[in-house]
Amino acid sequence: MENPVTVRRALLSVSDKTGLVDLGKALAARNVELVSTGGTAKALREAGLEVRDISDLTGFPEMMDGRVKTLHPKVHGGLLAVRDDPAHAKAMYEHGIGAIDLVVVNLYPFAETVAKGSDRDEIIENIDIGGPSMVRSAAKNHAYVSIVTDPADYGALITELDAGVGATGYGFRKMLAAKAYAATAAYDSAISQWFAHADQQLKFPPRRTMASKLVTTLRYGENPHQQAALYVPEGPHAVGLPQAEQIQGKELSYNNYNDANAALELVAEFADGPPTVVIVKHANPCGVAVGETLAEAWDKALACDSVSAFGGIVAVNRPLDGATAEKIAQIFTEVVVAPGADEAARTIFARKKNLRLLIVPALPDPRRRGVSQVVIAGGLLVQDRDFAHVDPQQLKVVTKREPTDRELKDCLFAWTVARHVKSNAIVYVKDGQTAGIGAGQMNRRDSARIAAVKAKEAADTYGWNEPMTAGSAVASDAFFPFADGLLSAAEAGATAVIQPGGSIRDDEVIAAADKAGLAMVFTGMRHFRH
Repeated sequence: MENPVTVRRALLSVSDKTGLVDLGKALAARNVELVSTGGTAKALREAGLEVRDISDLTGFPEMMDGRVKTLHPKVHGGLLAVRDDPAHAKAMYEHGIGAIDLVVVNLYPFAETVAKGSDRDEIIENIDIGGPSMVRSAAKNHAYVSIVTDPADYGALITELDAGVGATGYGFRKMLAAKAYAATAAYDSAISQWFAHADQQLKFPPRRTMASKLVTTLRYGENPHQQAALYVPEGPHAVGLPQAEQIQGKELSYNNYNDANAALELVAEFADGPPTVVIVKHANPCGVAVGETLAEAWDKALACDSVSAFGGIVAVNRPLDGATAEKIAQIFTEVVVAPGADEAARTIFARKKNLRLLIVPALPDPRRRGVSQVVIAGGLLVQDRDFAHVDPQQLKVVTKREPTDRELKDCLFAWTVARHVKSNAIVYVKDGQTAGIGAGQMNRRDSARIAAVKAKEAADTYGWNEPMTAGSAVASDAFFPFADGLLSAAEAGATAVIQPGGSIRDDEVIAAADKAGLAMVFTGMRHFRH
């Protein structure tokens, strides 16, 4: 063991009492003196342990409702002293400062206090001062002091003490110090974010901080030569895949998470609608449909692009049943995400050992507020989430012909899907079923043509008399800058169009729509997804 330090005195002051008594007993059994504060000392004494009050150590009483108790030279001197420095040793001797070898601290529950809607005074009182000060002092002096901030590390601490016959090694202390500084950084981040929002309503404060906690490392990133990991934000956040229960299948990859999240976010748009199935490939939907049952919705979604669906991700808006699972299991599927699954579905999927079944606790709110961010070379781009949605009452009919009720319903369905398709996005829909999807092209005309080609291939595959784009509604995520994209949609058989409008050539596009007999509505907003 490198640079062992025998633990003779421990200072314990914790808000989270999980595992405290067992740790106290384990330390006492190893002849470690226990020094403690307030509620922590009370809990240890009630367990029959001998505890020295912090006020006895400092010679100064706790005061100001506990705000001042550990901010004292006999605490921080005992933590910060460089023990093999003669001047430090002399100061300790002259001022009666004893060394503290172990600090066990976790902080006041600030984030939890904010989350439960407490008033400002209570929130302020839950900003810990003494705790972070002790944590930072101990972590800085990890050459001599062990600092434990996570109850999950209590077991590792006892194991280390046993291996070192009552001592900790430098490598162990350094690991704890790194974890301690991460803990105080996350704590301060939560406080700074609360102040920015509560006092200044700053969405974009002068200095942006965000803390997150490791869930797991992943097999690799987008490619095998890239390492990857999954984190969750510390503090309030939406539930999603990191909170899902994985029923079966191998470990998820980076790409699995990315694609499954795209499917989950899209199916959440239909949380209150009829049975809905979303099939995603490479973060783009390749089939979306509603039906009387999930099984019917699956058949319709698959028909949009059965080629791309191979090796895809499936998300549904209600608990999965056996009939639907049987259909999904007929093709190679990477991941299925659902807010539940019955025993029949689980039994069927169990035969597919590599298929991952994820049960999410709830579908995320597609209208939730928040920000998204992207790392770029030299910086970080931060923006609002695209939570906007179109009110059907605010659609503007710009053509001579108004859409029929069916066309309008399909327009809105197509518009909902288009906001989840990479730009440039074109989505054809007919009777609650995507008929063709064109994604990520450099111009809108090509997206319209690609989607039409896919619809023609589907018709050939299933032996239909005509592609489903005939009589469909088509959505464009941004305006048509020229009439060519719209005319491509008309050639594919679309009879209604929904688009943002706002081009300098809107009049030209509207005239082309009128000439083709199309009904067209403007939304007044776009949904680029880069």
